[in-house]
Amino acid sequence: MAAKSPLATVKSFFADLLLWSFFVVGLAAAVGGAGAVLDGTAKTAATFAGIAVSLVTGTRIAKKPKIKAFLSTRPVLWFLFLFNGGVAAVAYFTMDGAKGIATAAGMGLVALGAAGGLVSGRRGSGADRTQDEPTGTSTTGW
Repeated sequence: MAAKSPLATVKSFFADLLLWSFFVVGLAAAVGGAGAVLDGTAKTAATFAGIAVSLVTGTRIAKKPKIKAFLSTRPVLWFLFLFNGGVAAVAYFTMDGAKGIATAAGMGLVALGAAGGLVSGRRGSGADRTQDEPTGTSTTGW
């Protein structure tokens, strides 16, 4: 693999910095930072724009090889499954109306996605383990 030129390294750094900056600003606007400055329709528009910006930039960030490798590790998938499943259950029982149902559904989908990653990763690691280890000597306890 050839080393990157200094100009390419600087360009990549500033592109990543800009991407992360847009993500943080979009997330802040989506969570409620827009409410401190705006009211009414402008607040709603800024919130939805923040959701869109953070969704697009977060998707781009998640496709980067280092982030993708981190997000697919078993401890991260377990955390996402348990945390988002718990938040979905709490939101369903504590929030009223459509807002509670929508929150529970969204968090539940993230939990199901993490569970899918755990199940698919388990199938792949089980096949690898049977080739490398004799039967009954697994160190994972599963």
